[in-house]
Amino acid sequence: MRAYIGVDVGSLTTKIVALDENGEALFDWYARNQGGPIETVQQGFRKLESEPLKDIDIGGIGTTGSGRHLAAIMVGADIIKNEITAHAVAASHVNPGVRTVIDIGGQDSKIIYLKKGVAVGFNMNTICAAGTGSFLDHQASRLNIPIEEFGEYALKSDNSVRISGRCGVFAESDLIHKQQMGYNREDLVAGLCMALARNFVTNVARSKKVEPEILFQGGVAANLGIKYALEVILNKELIIPDKFKVMGAYGAALLALREKQNTNELSKYRGAHAIASFDCYPRSFICDDCSNSCEINELYIDEKLVSRWGSRCAKWEDLNYHKKEKTKSQATF
Repeated sequence: MRAYIGVDVGSLTTKIVALDENGEALFDWYARNQGGPIETVQQGFRKLESEPLKDIDIGGIGTTGSGRHLAAIMVGADIIKNEITAHAVAASHVNPGVRTVIDIGGQDSKIIYLKKGVAVGFNMNTICAAGTGSFLDHQASRLNIPIEEFGEYALKSDNSVRISGRCGVFAESDLIHKQQMGYNREDLVAGLCMALARNFVTNVARSKKVEPEILFQGGVAANLGIKYALEVILNKELIIPDKFKVMGAYGAALLALREKQNTNELSKYRGAHAIASFDCYPRSFICDDCSNSCEINELYIDEKLVSRWGSRCAKWEDLNYHKKEKTKSQATF
């Protein structure tokens, strides 16, 4: 049996999923990037290596998320896809009738529209973090509520407070004002959930018709208060899939499966042990060969340069190209 791996490196969390040849999950893992994405990816592959999956042949691996290019270099990815594609593919796989995907992650929110399993449009909110995981984490900390219990507090409210949700700054200011007026935490949390749901519908969905079936995925789908608020405002039921936290990685694994299933090409996968144990670190410098002053990013694995990016011209794509040292007469002081 062969397995296919998907890696989703986001702004706050890293997710890893392994699927069998039928697209069924064999392994899934989710963790916060507390030590940085490089260390977290390695931690995930150490976990993967310790599972029974370690003896199964890996047929392909895909990466997605905001850190997909970094992850791809680390793991030896066969396919790299944006998170819109990955989430749409995973959603249509677990629920072929899905028409809309609501995905709220650590730093952004998105809505994806599908037709017959294919993404036909999407909107994102990447300017304001209101309603995302990082914002909710911050507010939970302010109210001294474990983020895991945030949604339960909202559902206990009998008198939801009206809070402005136009942006994160306004929402927090209004929350503090209402807190100082003496409202209890349950009502404050319920009001915040309703405000953030209104913000999503206005600024992300942008009042476009949301068609069922609707899948709610991403880390924030664990917040039952946000789910309830979205259902009230949309007047529609939201379905939370079993693997809602790791759907991006699930989609990346499915894409790797489709990419490699009908070919005899070997995967570029480095292997769980190698990924978990190598020394990986980035470096950067400013290229002053011209007025563009590009920031060149480099990634080293075990002291060997394996990738460069960030240049507007092609010269730095050659890993053997080295920065020319200025002579004393050329140097400026």
